[in-house]
Amino acid sequence: MRNRESWRPSKYVRRNGRLLASRDPKEVGVGSRLVADLVAAAYDEALPRHARGRLLDLGCGKAPLYEAYRDRVTEVTCADWGKSLHGGEYLDVECDLTEPLPFRDGEFDTILLSDVLEHIPEPGRLWGEMARILAPGGRLLLNVPFLYWLHEQPHDYYRYTEFALRRFAERAGMRLLELRPIGGAPEVMADLFAKNVARVPAVGRALASLVQATVLAFTRSGLGRRASESSGSAFPLGYFLVAERPT
Repeated sequence: MRNRESWRPSKYVRRNGRLLASRDPKEVGVGSRLVADLVAAAYDEALPRHARGRLLDLGCGKAPLYEAYRDRVTEVTCADWGKSLHGGEYLDVECDLTEPLPFRDGEFDTILLSDVLEHIPEPGRLWGEMARILAPGGRLLLNVPFLYWLHEQPHDYYRYTEFALRRFAERAGMRLLELRPIGGAPEVMADLFAKNVARVPAVGRALASLVQATVLAFTRSGLGRRASESSGSAFPLGYFLVAERPT
């Protein structure tokens, strides 16, 4: 990873031992704190179990998850478009993710693809490339949004159901280890409300923060957790996936 000595937390920060969304509005918009908290929690739980060896942070941007995986792998390679909206300070390799990737077969033990797949116009090609450059037994970790607003237009192309993600993995010859919703109906409603109310002058940002914090606390209770989990299959805010290239 280039310039790793100068790396600083951006989208995610660690507080009291937990990975959370940054509260800096320049890094995470006020209306997106809830979904970023949920994504952070998913990676914080999964990376210790799956990240190892040579890791490729694909579509890395500011490498916001670096702190969560750096002590669990032996080598980090950051790759992204050369003109990414998120800068290129940590880029080792500039490449077009819509084209064949400039890596050897089986070069990596872990691939991270966070909030990237929806921006790929030909996703099947990227799935095939990721399967090619993973070593046998290597793991892919990714997340995608589902019931979520358009972002980084015009390069926001798809929303994937769990069935589409499963099909892409199978067609690429990969074995699914995990595929689960991120959030359910309570989180979707809170996210939609927060993103719209945050635009209201004077009180909007405070209301957005309050609603998201309230719903997050609710979904950590027994009743709230059941409401989120029972509705997640039909109304997911996003998905989290771990797949393996078979040995």
